[in-house]
Amino acid sequence: MDIFLFSTFLFCGILMFMSDYNNQMENAGSGLAEETGIELPPERKVVFYNDDFTTMDFVVDVLVSIYNKTHDEAESLMQTVHQEGSSVVGVYTFDIAVSRANLTKQIARKNGFPLRVEVE
Repeated sequence: MDIFLFSTFLFCGILMFMSDYNNQMENAGSGLAEETGIELPPERKVVFYNDDFTTMDFVVDVLVSIYNKTHDEAESLMQTVHQEGSSVVGVYTFDIAVSRANLTKQIARKNGFPLRVEVE
């Protein structure tokens, strides 16, 4: 296995663990913040923008592998990006949003796609 693929799979595994942690924090609700006095970090949106070169299959694959979307969710988001020009594909804490956006751009460039991804 090529080192890039291995590191990509490893990073995706870390992102899935972080996603599970975020889900646990969300399920804990604001009660946790109130009990401990700790403020939850602000969240940021990850936005995909349409272009005429990135394939629909690539976008779906990225949404499934990096953003932990089901295939149906990924298809729906891809169609929204295609038809409306952009779509929020996830909302995460700043660090996670930036990490996922950067990984997406890195993989897109490696595959020759100009996919535009922004963190807002």
